[in-house]
Amino acid sequence: MARPENIAINRHITAEELLKRIKSLEKDTKVLQRLYFIKYRYEGVSVEDAAERVEISKPVAYIWQDRWNKEGYEGLKPKFDGGKPPKLNNNQKDQLKEILNTRDDWTTAEIRKLISKEFRVEYTLKQIRIILRKFGMNFSKPFQHDYRRPEDAEEILKKTS
Repeated sequence: MARPENIAINRHITAEELLKRIKSLEKDTKVLQRLYFIKYRYEGVSVEDAAERVEISKPVAYIWQDRWNKEGYEGLKPKFDGGKPPKLNNNQKDQLKEILNTRDDWTTAEIRKLISKEFRVEYTLKQIRIILRKFGMNFSKPFQHDYRRPEDAEEILKKTS
C-alpha cells in the first residue's frame, strides 16, 4: 500500500495559465516536460504517478517539485551553464587574434607554442584548429619557401617576359 502524499504543490499560477504556458512552450521540450509534471500534480496525481507519466525517476520528480515550490516557473528552467569555462578569456582571445594577424604563415604547432608562452595555457593541436575556425581563419599546409629565390623575383620575371 502506497503511503499518502505528504509534500504539497504550491500553486504559483492558475491551472489555465499553466495550460497556456504548456501550449506556448512546445519547442522547449525540457521545460514542457516539467510543466506537464506540474500539471499532473495540480490535478492531484501523486509525485510517483506524475513521474511515471512524464517518464522520469521519482528522485528527479521530487527535485522538480521542490524547485517549483521555491522558485515557480523559473525553477523549471534547466540550470546548465554550457560546460567547462574556456582557458582563455575574451581579452586574451582578442590579443591572440591580433598576434596571429601579423603573419599569414602560422603553423598550428607554432600557435600552440605562442599560446603557451604568451598566456601560459596548454591546448591540443585539435583545439587550436577549433579556435582558428571560431576566429574565422583558414588553416592549411603552408607553401615551402625556396631559400634560393631572390627577393625581387616578380620584378625579374616581369622584365624577362
